[in-house]
Amino acid sequence: MENVNVAELVERLGSDEDAVRKMAVFKLQGNIGDPSFADLFIAEGGLTRLRYLTLNASGNTLAYSLTSFSRLLDVDKGWECVDVELVERIVQLIVTHPLVNILRGAMSICVSVVSHPHAEGRNSPQPDMFGFRALKPAIAIYPQFLEMLVSRLSSADHALCANALQLINSLMRDSITHDSEAEWPKFIQRLQDLGVIRAVYNLMQDSALQDLAHPLLEFQSLTKVLLRKWKEIPLNQEKPEHRCALKGIHLASNQKGSEEVLEKEKYSTNTNTTTGDDAKRSKRHHPEKWRRLGFESESPATEFYGVGFLGMVDLADYVRSHQDEFQKMLLEQSTKPSRQRCPIARASLAVTSILYEHFEVDKSEMDDSKNYMLMDSRSSLDRLFRPLLLHWTRLHVAGLQAFFRMWKATAAEIDDLDKLVELVRILIESVVGGAARTKDVQDVEEELANYEYARLRELQMELLELTYEDAWGQHLRQVREELHHEALQFVKEQRTRCLLRGAWFSMEAGSGSGSKSDPVVTGRSSNASHQYVQLSHNRRYLHFGEFNSLGERAPELDALPEKIDLSTVSSVVSNISAPDNTSTSTVKTAPRAATKITIHGYAPSPTSQGHSHSNSKHHRSTSRSTAKEIVLLVLRPSSHSEASEWLDGLLMLLNQQPITAETTKLIDLVGNYGLKIRLLNVRFDDATFAGEAPTVPGEGGVG
Repeated sequence: MENVNVAELVERLGSDEDAVRKMAVFKLQGNIGDPSFADLFIAEGGLTRLRYLTLNASGNTLAYSLTSFSRLLDVDKGWECVDVELVERIVQLIVTHPLVNILRGAMSICVSVVSHPHAEGRNSPQPDMFGFRALKPAIAIYPQFLEMLVSRLSSADHALCANALQLINSLMRDSITHDSEAEWPKFIQRLQDLGVIRAVYNLMQDSALQDLAHPLLEFQSLTKVLLRKWKEIPLNQEKPEHRCALKGIHLASNQKGSEEVLEKEKYSTNTNTTTGDDAKRSKRHHPEKWRRLGFESESPATEFYGVGFLGMVDLADYVRSHQDEFQKMLLEQSTKPSRQRCPIARASLAVTSILYEHFEVDKSEMDDSKNYMLMDSRSSLDRLFRPLLLHWTRLHVAGLQAFFRMWKATAAEIDDLDKLVELVRILIESVVGGAARTKDVQDVEEELANYEYARLRELQMELLELTYEDAWGQHLRQVREELHHEALQFVKEQRTRCLLRGAWFSMEAGSGSGSKSDPVVTGRSSNASHQYVQLSHNRRYLHFGEFNSLGERAPELDALPEKIDLSTVSSVVSNISAPDNTSTSTVKTAPRAATKITIHGYAPSPTSQGHSHSNSKHHRSTSRSTAKEIVLLVLRPSSHSEASEWLDGLLMLLNQQPITAETTKLIDLVGNYGLKIRLLNVRFDDATFAGEAPTVPGEGGVG
């Protein structure tokens, strides 16, 4: 500023030569943003000359004048020169002028005028020269103003886009704040009809996001302000627009036909008399006028308490844009019992509430601004901006249709409403919340429509486990351990039942059981082809016998001549591998012909065989120190499942851990199933979360 002679500069602004004026105003635009310079400039009478140039200049002189005037208003000076004539000139330039550098300055002045605080006693002698109302007389002369403003959002010049959006934001904020409840929705609707949503949505998805970050973030915040304002307006049937919206929903339900049917039925029952009561009755509405649409009662206004007029707008938009679908659903539902009818209206209100919470609409603009200050990278901006918020209505319809689809797929009843709502919540969190900034809304709609119910349930369980893990990690780990132990006992019982049931096993030609060298089955020869093995009822002995062929019926336990005392078994080995950490989907075995289970143990000594049963335990223990370990029995399972059942069944009878992948998978399956049952039936405030586990079915409950 020290290099500029303010008085001389002001004098040059009034020069008769355009080149002199142009150079003077060019220097002015670089210094006028300094408040002290601005005071000297006004004191020297420069404000009047700057206003004259703004009203009458052209070309670069006009562009520099507009920029200078805009910067002067930014330091809250020069308002005494803002009048109807100046505002009309600015609006005219925005509507008619093609040059970008002039449009930028004009829009900046407009933003300052619309954003100027509404307070009496300011510098401006004309109190109407601020806010949206300052522009309305000029807009009446140039009614295409808003249309041109929205069209500027498609400009290739990012600075012009930013200025246009900033001005739109200022107009929206002023209208929402100061216009009446009947006026501001009309203005917002006018902007939407002109395509502002699609234009801003495209800008949010553009690669030049960072150049427009501030006005885009403000538009996103204003969208939340709008949604919050609509939600905070309680539904009041005394208000014409509210009553009209409700009536529109009722009329769209095509209820007239059903009412005519009812009236015909009434007439057919009494064709001979028509009294005054009959005439009154004929004018009555259907007794379930609102409940048939999915409301809980015949007083629908009370059911909008949680979502206010926003819920009404969403429901009305769906009914209006999908009237055929709406009527078809009502017709289908009318044939079902009341408990099986899909509550369309309540579902709509629920989806509105879900979207409201998902987009954190109650979050203040200050929180959004703080987030922006912390985000300086492209990836951070991608997380901050939510373009899908702008397509609220389309997301509401897609979410509502997903609810209808799941209601049909699950054959739900009215008591299942809360469960279905929770599934839709998870669906929206997953699809909408997981959508990238550049993902188109149509792709999101298709994903919501095609998301499989089974996959959604799996996701629900994963989220439940994560939620409970965070809330009750220690208790949940304890429950998992308990359920794993119970699952282990359950599977042990199942495997033991397989042994109690008995099974046939094939034998290699010329092989024996390995227990004795002489035949033990009457008429048995060395070419026995099969053996039958069965666990005794007291679970202490393994009975078996060898046969030349398979019998039509399994032999009785008493008909099996050989038995092994399980207390003499030292080990059970097999070529069935234990599962690794990478895959437990199949039992690892050698080729089926080579799969075998070998039972090792100690043969009873002759002395121990002559003692009584009461002393047998003592002699078994002493004989192990001298007896040699031998093969007691070899089993050749015919399938993977049979191999898993018998190997792990024998190991678990000997109090050892199972080793096959099939058994491990079964234990995990039973344990996880028990955990899911608990998670689905326990609330956070349930003090019995770590209480008794569900009882494992006893012998009578195991097949």
